[in-house]
Amino acid sequence: EEQVPDVYKIFDRIVENTPPGSDKVIFTPWLYGERTPIEDHSVRCALFNLSLKTTREHIIRAVFEGVAFNSKWLFGFVEKFIKRRMDPIHFIGGGANSDVWCQIHADVFNRTIRKVKDPIQANLRGAAFLAAVALGYIRFDDIPDRIQIAHTYTPNPANRKIYDELYREFLNTYKANRKIYARLNRYW
Repeated sequence: EEQVPDVYKIFDRIVENTPPGSDKVIFTPWLYGERTPIEDHSVRCALFNLSLKTTREHIIRAVFEGVAFNSKWLFGFVEKFIKRRMDPIHFIGGGANSDVWCQIHADVFNRTIRKVKDPIQANLRGAAFLAAVALGYIRFDDIPDRIQIAHTYTPNPANRKIYDELYREFLNTYKANRKIYARLNRYW
């Protein structure tokens, strides 16, 4: 691994050994605007609440947590739209390969996260399921029984207070800074 390090595994180890809340450092993942849950082309990413005692480890964990906070922001609108609580949530894609990121999402969302087996292949399996339904081999109601779960992550109640506090401040960073971003990035 030293010749060609897997940086994601390195990040996972760092994050696993850094306390939840990242010493209250907040990362906003808006690298080039944001489309959901808000449409704002001028907003940008930032690190808030850095100090002389902030470490590289705090920043890396804050990135993981900031992405989860942004997902929770959208998630609230999704649940409002469908008029029901989503729990459990199936986690797919590259991020689902990270056990620590799955746990952070469970803690931030305060929902059970089920990591789907081979999460990167989920889109391919979904397409295959749709084809099987179209060809009459299965029904849509049969699909849930065919989803294999690799691991289940339950919210850690010990992290509830810090994540609720940081999530509120995450939202406040957008509200407090959106006009600044608009002035700075009006020509983009």
